[in-house]
Amino acid sequence: MTTLKFADTHNMVAFLSKPAESDGFEQIVDFLNAQPIRYALTVNPTIYISCIEQFWSTGVVKTINGEVQLHALVDGKKIIISEASVRRDLKLEDEEGIDCLPNSTIFEQLALMGYEKISQKLTFYKPFFSPQWKFLIHTILQCLSSKTTAWNEFSSTMTSAIIYLATNQKFNFSKYIFESMVRNLDNLSGKFLMYPRFVQVFLEQQLGDLSTHNRIYVAPSHTKKIFANMRRVGKGFSGRVTPLFPTMVVQNQSELGEVLHSNDP
Repeated sequence: MTTLKFADTHNMVAFLSKPAESDGFEQIVDFLNAQPIRYALTVNPTIYISCIEQFWSTGVVKTINGEVQLHALVDGKKIIISEASVRRDLKLEDEEGIDCLPNSTIFEQLALMGYEKISQKLTFYKPFFSPQWKFLIHTILQCLSSKTTAWNEFSSTMTSAIIYLATNQKFNFSKYIFESMVRNLDNLSGKFLMYPRFVQVFLEQQLGDLSTHNRIYVAPSHTKKIFANMRRVGKGFSGRVTPLFPTMVVQNQSELGEVLHSNDP
C-alpha cells in the first residue's frame, strides 16, 4: 500500500496581519479579515499526523439518501463529511453560493482587475496583476485551493472564486473543498494527505480531544515576506497599479474589529 504524503505547499495558514512590511497592502488585508472565509484562511489547529493518515487511508465515498458523503475511520470511530458539514465546521456561510461564472463574465471582470494577459484560454496567470490583486489570488490559491504546485497559474474555478469575493457575492467554497476531497480519494496515482488543517478541524468536531496522539504536523504558513514577494513585477507586466474595487474597501474599522472577534479561530 502506498504511503500517503503531505504536500510541501498546500492548505497554508494565511498571513493577515499588517506589520510595517505591509505598506500598500492594508486594503486587501482588511478586506480578507472582514470575509467569512477568514476562519478557513487562518484556523491552525494542532494537526496529528496519524489522524490525517487514518482519515485519508480509510476514506470512501458514499451516497446516503441522495447526499454524497465521505466516510472514514479514525481511532476506530466513524467520521462522516459532507458539503454541509464542511460549511458548518469552517464557518463559510456560503450555502447560496455559486461555483462557476460564465466565461464572458470572467474575461470582463479580469479586465476590470487590470489583468494584462487576456486571451480566450481558461488558464490565468498571477504575475499579470498588480500587487494587492496578486496578494488576494496568492492567498486563495495557497490556503484554500486543492493545488499543490504551479502557483503562478490558476483555473476558471478559482478565478470565479476571486471574482465573487471581489464583487461582494458568494462563491461556494464548501462545495469546492468537499468535491476536491472526493476527487482526491478517487485519484489512484496522485492521492495525498489533502487539506490537513481542515481535516483536523472536521475530526475534532466529531471526535473531540485527540491529544493522545503525539506525532504533529506543522502546517506551512505565510509570513510577512509575502508582501515583498507580491511587489515583484512579473516579466511582461507593465507595473501599472489597478486599485481594488470600491466595494472591497473596508470603511469602518470598528466593524472590522467586530468581525475579527466573531471569526477568531
